[in-house]
Amino acid sequence: MAIIYVAKSKAVQKWGAEVGLTKHLYKVGLAAESAEKAIAALNEAAHAGERDWQLVKEEAVADTPDEAAAIERLGRKERMVDPNLYPKIKGARGIFKVKLANAENYILVKAALAGREVKFVKVTPAAIAGYLFHGALE
Repeated sequence: MAIIYVAKSKAVQKWGAEVGLTKHLYKVGLAAESAEKAIAALNEAAHAGERDWQLVKEEAVADTPDEAAAIERLGRKERMVDPNLYPKIKGARGIFKVKLANAENYILVKAALAGREVKFVKVTPAAIAGYLFHGALE
């Protein structure tokens, strides 16, 4: 059983805000064993030039998808930061620029389908992770 995870780096988010991308940059990946080991590997390898990656959320996946396929599926909804365009991220794949409006709409529709009334939506990193899981595994 594979584990899909979403991670964030404060330094990468700060860099994204400075260069005009957005501060809402998240790494989506798949791990064979555990997300904690995957995050440790990201930090050890200085993924995207940073060593401060933190796990936002993880979820077990029953069928084992390919990481490249999951990233491609998610790329249909959200824009992946091109690792060849930005020298700062040094070829790091799987970093997505998340539009808060898209994540907000996902939360509202999910609540409406569940029969709950939502007056105010607070988009947290965990809620964004749920949105990214949905896009990658759909």
